[in-house]
Amino acid sequence: MTASDVRGADPGDGRISTPSTTRAPAWSADAPSWPPPALPPLAPDRDQATPDWSEVVEHFREGLVVCDADGVVRHVSPVAERLLPEVVPGILLAASGVPGLGAGIPGGFTHHGRRLTARQVPLSAGRCCWYVEDVTESVSRADALLAERARSAFLAVVGDKLGNPLHPDRAAAAVVRLAVPTLAEVAVLVLAPRTGRARWWRASRADDEAPMVDSGVLAGPALPAAIAEALTGVEPHALDWLVEQAVDAGWLPGLTGADSAARVVPLPGRDAPVGVLLVARRSSRWYDEDDVGLIRAFAARAGAALTTALLYRDQAEVADTLQASLLPVEPTETPGVQWGTAYRPAQAGLRIGGDFYGSHRLADGGSVFFLGDVSGKGVEAAVFTGQLRQCLQALHRVESHPGRLLRLLNDALLETTQAHGQGRFATIVLGVARPQRDGSVTLTMAGGGHLPPLVLRTSGEVESVSLRGMLIGVVPDPRVGEVTVRLAPGETCLLYSDGVTEARGGRRGDELFGAERLVTAVTGCQRMPAPALAERVEQVTGDWLGHGDHDDIAVLALRAVSPGGRAARHLHAVPTSTSADEQPEGPA
Repeated sequence: MTASDVRGADPGDGRISTPSTTRAPAWSADAPSWPPPALPPLAPDRDQATPDWSEVVEHFREGLVVCDADGVVRHVSPVAERLLPEVVPGILLAASGVPGLGAGIPGGFTHHGRRLTARQVPLSAGRCCWYVEDVTESVSRADALLAERARSAFLAVVGDKLGNPLHPDRAAAAVVRLAVPTLAEVAVLVLAPRTGRARWWRASRADDEAPMVDSGVLAGPALPAAIAEALTGVEPHALDWLVEQAVDAGWLPGLTGADSAARVVPLPGRDAPVGVLLVARRSSRWYDEDDVGLIRAFAARAGAALTTALLYRDQAEVADTLQASLLPVEPTETPGVQWGTAYRPAQAGLRIGGDFYGSHRLADGGSVFFLGDVSGKGVEAAVFTGQLRQCLQALHRVESHPGRLLRLLNDALLETTQAHGQGRFATIVLGVARPQRDGSVTLTMAGGGHLPPLVLRTSGEVESVSLRGMLIGVVPDPRVGEVTVRLAPGETCLLYSDGVTEARGGRRGDELFGAERLVTAVTGCQRMPAPALAERVEQVTGDWLGHGDHDDIAVLALRAVSPGGRAARHLHAVPTSTSADEQPEGPA
């Protein structure tokens, strides 16, 4: 190594730079050894000592190994002595046994637990200098940064994937599927027991195939002890027997207790763990602290997703139960009367609305029937209809006369609405149907501000029943209209809500369907069974609406039939609005 080799190099990369004001004489190419001869002193007017190059080299970040043309080590700097204790002056560098010297391994090599890089710089006369640097800390920092980025990316994917499932089963399957293979070769999720039974999901992966997910159910007492402990919120620390418990439960296909590592973490819920996550893999990949931290972060996100899904399920079950209780109830069977109903709420997804109908049997063989509409739409209107139906169910046992029953209902609704400050009201047709021996049915109806019923006679005529009255739930003593109608065998009485007549549609999209179009639609349908007639009214109204918004639609049809007899089948064609003059001529 000559002075020219050292002089002018940057100390940051292991070479020395001398002041520009002083140039040292070049070493002879035949210089026998290191270190070089002393440099001449500086100018006399400068009070500085002659630089000691060996002292400068000691402070290099890199270690220096200088070899002659034969490959014999001639100089080893203090840093190189610490990093490469096998390399000593006077021996062949190749005989030192250091793998990274001589081969120039790209990216460095590991030696005595340290990560080193080595680069060779040629010198004069066939000599060379090896620069050896310890990059253990920088590599560790880079690896830690990459690992942290990978963990963050994984958790971001987990948050995205678990943000959608609102069904507990789909959420649980997504959790175990996401855990494999990043966290485990086998992942098992056990939900907290419900009604004494615990459901579990498992994902396992063979080679590079996609994870396979299966599930099962275990009785609460049959859960492994570690799982039961984790369900209390405690993370088990006795890991030596954890794998054995999982193997005994049949959860770890392809793994055994001798060659596997496992962890169990609770999945946090609202008040208690919503479940437990078991992850397992071969012991060649033992779970270190970073792995455990990632598993806990994953468990926190999985617990939040499952808690949301379970809460949604519970709320959906409550909503379904309430909706079922608020849906219109089909009329009870009555000898001599055939019932037909149709119902379409304004909000199809809600399934409930403000229209209602139903019937109750009377002790004398007749039936109380009703169809009405309350103010408003949606849930609040449906709740009010539930209150009204409950009142009718109780009041018809003490009063069966339609007019008086309607007044009692008015008083009950006034008391309810005033107590809650709701200010709601309703329109209703309430009647009593009494079958007669000749097959006819006598209808006694009372009106509370509702649309007049229609009667389809066997002659094909459609009659509008004149039935007036005041709204129910507004004033203490409303005026109630009453009327009695006789249905001969085969005749039908049709009750409907204003969602039919006030349906807006047609060609322009804003025309009311109206009572006249309703009469036209049912004209000629006198032979239709009651269910088919109610369905036709709903269908015609829906066709008029197209896909536009609408109010709640309710239809109730009652047809007089012979007691115990079978209704005639409906085989004739339904008439259209086309006039006779517009009908095409048939064959002669």
